[in-house]
Amino acid sequence: MGSSTQVEKYSEDALPAYTPMPWSLKEIRAAIPPEFFVRDTPRGLLYFARDVLLATAAWTLASYIDPYFQSGPAKQLLSPIGAEVGRWAAWGVYWWFQGLIFTGIWVIGHECGHGAFSDHKIVNDILGFVTHTFLWTPYFSWRISHHRHHSNHASMERDEVYVPKTREDLGIPEGAHDEIEWDEIFGDTPIYTLYMLIRQQLLAFPAYLLFNVSGQKTYPKWTNHFDPNSILFTKAQRNAVIMSNIGIAFMVWGVTYASALYSAANVIKYYGIPWLLVSHWFIMITYLHHTDPTLPHYRGKEWNFQRGAAATVDRPFLGWQGRFFLHDVAHFHVIHHFFPKMPFYHGPEATQHLKAFIGEHYAFSDKPAFSALWDSYNRCQFVENEGDVLFYRDKKGQALRRPADEYRVQSKSQ
Repeated sequence: MGSSTQVEKYSEDALPAYTPMPWSLKEIRAAIPPEFFVRDTPRGLLYFARDVLLATAAWTLASYIDPYFQSGPAKQLLSPIGAEVGRWAAWGVYWWFQGLIFTGIWVIGHECGHGAFSDHKIVNDILGFVTHTFLWTPYFSWRISHHRHHSNHASMERDEVYVPKTREDLGIPEGAHDEIEWDEIFGDTPIYTLYMLIRQQLLAFPAYLLFNVSGQKTYPKWTNHFDPNSILFTKAQRNAVIMSNIGIAFMVWGVTYASALYSAANVIKYYGIPWLLVSHWFIMITYLHHTDPTLPHYRGKEWNFQRGAAATVDRPFLGWQGRFFLHDVAHFHVIHHFFPKMPFYHGPEATQHLKAFIGEHYAFSDKPAFSALWDSYNRCQFVENEGDVLFYRDKKGQALRRPADEYRVQSKSQ
């Protein structure tokens, strides 16, 4: 006795339809209690002090790892191989937690860049400059482009980062899905995809700062965050960019001096690898906030600030570790895009009011972070050349959502 399974053919018409939100930003703000917009400088400084103490404690504990396993009790208790395995396992624990702690410190600088940390600009700028410079981020330069990202998020024409590639950008022809050799266009295996994903996680942020990778395609070829005359900045912002560059130059000197004094290996172990994990966590968090096949992008008149803010997704990133070490930056990011000057510690409560008001337009995913990273990286490949409400398509040109009929553009791909 046999049976056959019929594979349902992909159809754009069968996808869930999406209609952009109708409310004004003023209406949405009115739904959030005013006390959640109040910035408390002493409270913010306590969070920062906590992070510094945690980083100092982790650094101090790490200083005992090599002596303990190479000449201390572990050498007598364990075999040489066991002692070496234990030593690197201990370093792995240090890197994991110090990477998270450093990322939390970076988040404090991010709050300062938005003016969400304190009512006092000088407090925001001094603390933001120190924390971001320590973690190789040009504070003033990045703050300027990041503000433009928030002001234009999900706009195909004006957003600063994570701007989707179009069908034309990738050279994908129009036509029925079954007639296109998708494997030839993307040409990648799971191993190659994993390699590209790891490369993104480790290098994407430096590549964005240095080469505008994933930024606006309309910018000149050599656009970067270190050129005071870059299209990213106005003439009035030139001195701020130079100040950021001086900070980074100081870090170059500091790391070089520390490497000569304590050895490059020690600098890498205590500082370099945790910093690399900061870059990884930061890219992973922001990529997953802004890249999902169910999130829209907009062109022209269909974009507005509040629609762009809603085109982000909250994720329970790393569970309690994400909440504690990363200051809820991943768990409650949607409210941050609506109101960037709201302090992070008001995010949980304010999100409940936002969710109650905008309903189905609030995006949330409880998919485990690394699984979501793999899925989004594979599903979010490109958007169509035309249309004012757009959704990502995967490596077979298929979407998970479509614009409502009044926003659709009929093309050969549909």
